[in-house]
Amino acid sequence: MTRNIKLIALDMDGTLLNEKDEISPENRKAIKAAEEKGVSVVLSTGRSIATCKDHFQSLKLSSYLITVNGSEIWDSNGELVERNLVETELIQWMWDLSQEHKTKFWATSCGNVWNNEMPDDITAHDWLKFGFEIEEDEIRELILNQLRNSGKLEITNSSLTNIEANAIGINKAKGIQKVCNLLGISMEEVMACGDSLNDLAMIEQVGLGIAMGNAQPLVKEAADWVTGTNNESGVAQAIHKWVLNE
Repeated sequence: MTRNIKLIALDMDGTLLNEKDEISPENRKAIKAAEEKGVSVVLSTGRSIATCKDHFQSLKLSSYLITVNGSEIWDSNGELVERNLVETELIQWMWDLSQEHKTKFWATSCGNVWNNEMPDDITAHDWLKFGFEIEEDEIRELILNQLRNSGKLEITNSSLTNIEANAIGINKAKGIQKVCNLLGISMEEVMACGDSLNDLAMIEQVGLGIAMGNAQPLVKEAADWVTGTNNESGVAQAIHKWVLNE
């Protein structure tokens, strides 16, 4: 049962954060206890730096921050370590698809998140991710197939009704591997917690993959262990069991 965990990687939405977008006191205490034991804690999120910075700073973490599904890696001082862009032509194509099928969308550029609107000149910006929010199963499946068939994008989701597209080969596992290299540890020494398809690669590739109780079925199947839900401080439960050995 004991694992030599040196790094904890935590997804945010549906994992670390409860349905009120809060980090529970239980999760905070468990993260602090892990850090006091010498274990690094990294947030690994689909969010941009601007939309996760407050939570990151509130935890006073001393390690790295993986944002936009691995598109960016930041150090604890807020300095950019690595950035992986999506080709502008692909962003234009996905935006055209959203217009054609009348879907809601969002797009993350370097420095901004665009919700259901885009800048006048898409080519004037550097892009990290494009996302579709689609309630209709048929349209979602249609767009999903087109994106997959392009062979140029990393396709995941952060809920059952959305699609997230990053640069090909870019995901949270790739980001964690980079952090491991920087820290001089192996992926086997990592515990990762998540709930959605954008967490699947890291849950499969680290030494100990933890699915939340509220995780999508595919994520639970891939995980080594299933913890409580995000509203039950499932992150704290996993840390107590596998890192603090309590």
